[in-house]
Amino acid sequence: MRRAALFSALLACLTHLAPAATAADAPAPHSDKSEAATLDKVTVTARQREEELQKVPVAVSVVSGEWLDRSYTVNTQQLSLLVPSLYYNSANPRNTAYTIRGLGSNTLSVSAANDGIEPGVGFYVDGVYHGRPATAAFDFTDIERIEVLRGPQGTLFGKNTTAGAINITSREPTFVPEGSGEISLAENGYVQAKANVSGPLSDSVAGRFAAQYTERDGVLHNVTTGKDENGLNNYALRGQLLYKPADDINVRLIADVSNLDADCCTQNYLRVGTSLRSAARQFAGLSANLPKHGFPAYLPPSRNVYDRLTDIDAPLHVDTQDGGVSLNADWNVGAVTLTSITAWRYWKWDVANDRDYIGVPIQTVQRIPSRQDQYSQEFRAASNGDGPFSYVGGLYFFTQEINGSPISIYGPAATYWLISPTNFPGMPDNLADGYGQYGHSHFEVKSYAAFGEANYHITDRLTATLGLRYTYEDKNGTYATTVSGGLPTTPGTLQDNAKLSLFRPQSYSASDSGGNVSGRTNLAYQFTDRLMAYISYARGYKSGGLNMSGLPLDASNNPALGTAVIKDETNKTWEAGLKSSWWNGRATLNLAAYHTVVDNYQANISSSVETAALRTYPANIPEVTVKGLEADFAAQVTTGLVVHASLAYADGKYTDYPLGPCPLEWQNTNAAGGCQPLKPPASLANKTSNPRGNPNVPGAYVLTGLPLAGLSKWAGTLGLDYTLPAGSGAFLFHADVSSRSGYNSDTSNSIYTEIAGYTVTNASVGYRFNDHWEVDVFARNLFDRNYITALTIQTGNSGLILGQPSDPRMVGVTVRASF
Repeated sequence: MRRAALFSALLACLTHLAPAATAADAPAPHSDKSEAATLDKVTVTARQREEELQKVPVAVSVVSGEWLDRSYTVNTQQLSLLVPSLYYNSANPRNTAYTIRGLGSNTLSVSAANDGIEPGVGFYVDGVYHGRPATAAFDFTDIERIEVLRGPQGTLFGKNTTAGAINITSREPTFVPEGSGEISLAENGYVQAKANVSGPLSDSVAGRFAAQYTERDGVLHNVTTGKDENGLNNYALRGQLLYKPADDINVRLIADVSNLDADCCTQNYLRVGTSLRSAARQFAGLSANLPKHGFPAYLPPSRNVYDRLTDIDAPLHVDTQDGGVSLNADWNVGAVTLTSITAWRYWKWDVANDRDYIGVPIQTVQRIPSRQDQYSQEFRAASNGDGPFSYVGGLYFFTQEINGSPISIYGPAATYWLISPTNFPGMPDNLADGYGQYGHSHFEVKSYAAFGEANYHITDRLTATLGLRYTYEDKNGTYATTVSGGLPTTPGTLQDNAKLSLFRPQSYSASDSGGNVSGRTNLAYQFTDRLMAYISYARGYKSGGLNMSGLPLDASNNPALGTAVIKDETNKTWEAGLKSSWWNGRATLNLAAYHTVVDNYQANISSSVETAALRTYPANIPEVTVKGLEADFAAQVTTGLVVHASLAYADGKYTDYPLGPCPLEWQNTNAAGGCQPLKPPASLANKTSNPRGNPNVPGAYVLTGLPLAGLSKWAGTLGLDYTLPAGSGAFLFHADVSSRSGYNSDTSNSIYTEIAGYTVTNASVGYRFNDHWEVDVFARNLFDRNYITALTIQTGNSGLILGQPSDPRMVGVTVRASF
């Protein structure tokens, strides 16, 4: 009833928005359907000024707002289906990671973001850097264009971006009244409504307001509670004022807020991996022996992840919000355009989680209520005109403060499931029931930068570019926790030490500061008006990270203080590219080849030493190398038919990683460091030799030469849009196909954390009655393909692997109106 009322109300609004069509509104008939128009020129701001895409010697993918609308792409996860070099992983909004060419923020299967690690991919909306990857989990609102820039971009953007940038531009207010709205209804209780209106408020002021609401029932059924989990319930609002007292002055005041409040996000049984632990301490043995400890033997509700069944027995909910205000001013003073971007943003987060992911009361609470506030100021100057010399330069300041309150509480089955009976024999089953950790973390960063690029036309066809950047950052963090609850114990006793093996109080501070010079050089040659080639070298930099999630424990069960700070990351990228237009401007083909070496790559990895709580911590991978080829093609095949295709090949490896984390299959609690050694001593019951055990460091696993986690060898997309005039309107056809080869989702390259490749097809067909009305039938995941979007290793290293299955096919209808 509520959805029906919403649909009726919005339909009434759309009716009032769309004026009656007149003969002048009808599309003009096409005299010759075999004659195809040229492709529309694509304008980008990749170099902080408006330029034609084909003239910019940078590897960049562009998705227009119209393409987003036609493909029903409303967030970054869906955007990754259109841009093959972009990868998106999210167990829930807080634990969001996105990479370009396999590099960036690396959480992957660990599913535990760390506040002290910054992303390597910059996420910008209207020129404002978003300091939390979690903000990329919210829906897009009223978007004009998205540019995905590949490779280091620090000489052009305020915040350092070692792996690339996602640059989003929203639609500006207009001085001509306009508006649009749409409502979509689909399976699984899906409702999405969008509306925007824009127009003049005076001769020099225009306003724009956009709103979006999305709701969907859960797609995982909980057999314990009878509820459907992983639902959607979010809204987004964006308001703008444009002040334009003269043609050379443009001032935008932008305010926005996005909110997600839903029973989300969990995963379900995917597979069980085996380790070298005793059979009784692995998932099958632990599940079968539960009756000896007062619980029913455990069986998953299904061993087929695509049955989409879960039995979690703790509350599940996400409540998160992102918003802010920015003032963007541009002033053209003749030879130079001056730009100022002043912004404040916030992000807040709260969640209820069942971190053991099964219907056994192991962990009943895991929450990290958090709040981020950031302030930024950017001043930029960009030359105007077409002279032999052009430039962009700027100063940037950014400050960020994040406060979190980690809370974790264990349930009645925690003692049996997590505490080793070998190390702590005879522990009562209720020892850890109610035992928990409570704490506070505080992270603060101040970032200062000067950056710029200069372009010089050596000849009419040859252009050289030199860009430099200096970054100085100061990071400080504190982390403190206490423990309480569970069965009362005496300090120093075996029972007390058993509880401390789960959580022990920690209190530490960490800091890192320093500066660095990075840059880019580029040489581009315009062979003809339709063919350009370029070669570039870039060096990116990301300052050191802090561990803001608690320190891992060493072999003596003490906090490892050496893991509190990790080193700076540097990125060196060679790239060669070709940009070309064909078929009298009806087609474009852009190619890029690259080779990237990252030193001290910052990643979030898990500790194999601990057998109770599965902790994660930031660490440096000494060297990672990625090389590859990319192609982007677009063609206006006939009048009304446009085809887009992109292909990315990437070969990423750990080229120097001798002290990696131990994969599940080689974990052995009886071995030094928790990982089976290369040459096991006779004292180990299992004499199996670990072929990648480090002979010099017990517990370390040699990952050198193995594939980089989270990177598919092949990824590609194919899309088409066809408009077929019919009567006073037109039929509209859209389809896009995305395919990705398999990859490993965990830094350790475990055989149990592989994600298989997949192909997804989305499509829609509709009819535009005139310039104002349109009805579409759409399908997401048209062929109902099953695939895994993320996976997680269960707390305690039992061997259980949880998966987040793809959304099933969803078919729906959309009504659009505009004026």
